[in-house]
Amino acid sequence: MNEKALIESILKKLVDEGALATSQTPAADGFSGHAEAPVTLPPLDEVKVDNPHNMAALEAMRQTTPARILMGRCGARQKTHSFLHFQADHAAAVDAVFLDVSDACLADNGLFGVQTVVRDKDEFLMKPELGKRLSDEARQTILDRCEKGCRVQVIVVDGLSSAAIEANIADTVPALLQGLKAEGISAGTPFFIKYGRVGVMDEVGALLDCDIVVELIGERPGLITAESMSAYMVYKPGEKTVEADRTIVSNIHRGGTPPAEAGAHMASVVKQMLARKASGVALSEAMKN
Repeated sequence: MNEKALIESILKKLVDEGALATSQTPAADGFSGHAEAPVTLPPLDEVKVDNPHNMAALEAMRQTTPARILMGRCGARQKTHSFLHFQADHAAAVDAVFLDVSDACLADNGLFGVQTVVRDKDEFLMKPELGKRLSDEARQTILDRCEKGCRVQVIVVDGLSSAAIEANIADTVPALLQGLKAEGISAGTPFFIKYGRVGVMDEVGALLDCDIVVELIGERPGLITAESMSAYMVYKPGEKTVEADRTIVSNIHRGGTPPAEAGAHMASVVKQMLARKASGVALSEAMKN
């Protein structure tokens, strides 16, 4: 049983014991029961401080951040609702790291998959450098299925959050490709890389001889969201690429930059990169002139 399932079982037990409210669904016999009803917790954005001196001020403060503030306390400990939210969000973050992007997700989004030299999840987490290198089989598959010399190559990489990929690429990739098409910029066949890190885009760029690689990758999950994705873009990526060469659009998720909006924005950034033949710090400097 994974952590998320464990938390769900604990919540169900609390519901059965009457400790938590649920969304009531009328049963066939006309009565409402707890067994099949989904568990609901108090919203995390509510002020839970007991007997505040100025509730209006606290509510205004609470609306400025998704961070866990003004949660109140019970003696020296968290209140139950805050503790359960924490446990559930932590479980979601763990699942995002340890679960793989599903085959169904790749199929639904028309992506074929390849893998780095990493053998399994443990090696992926323990040896980050291996996530930057494609396996021999992956290199051959990419050469067989992708056109060389396109101006832009889009890749999707699991990184540290499978949940981010599954939640965002269905809207991000089409918006990005549509935006590139509208600008008259050719794009290669998008594909997915399993057990990949940011630097794998450099090898893809050199392999396909494209002008720009756009990499959509799952960010390290936190307790605010496990579904945040970033986009890294590099002009003429290769073995000499350094971190300062990467242009980044981060915090792509439903509570941050909306996926479709991010995809459209990336297309405009790519246009600027091609016009100035630069990315990262060099692009920022070029746009000042």
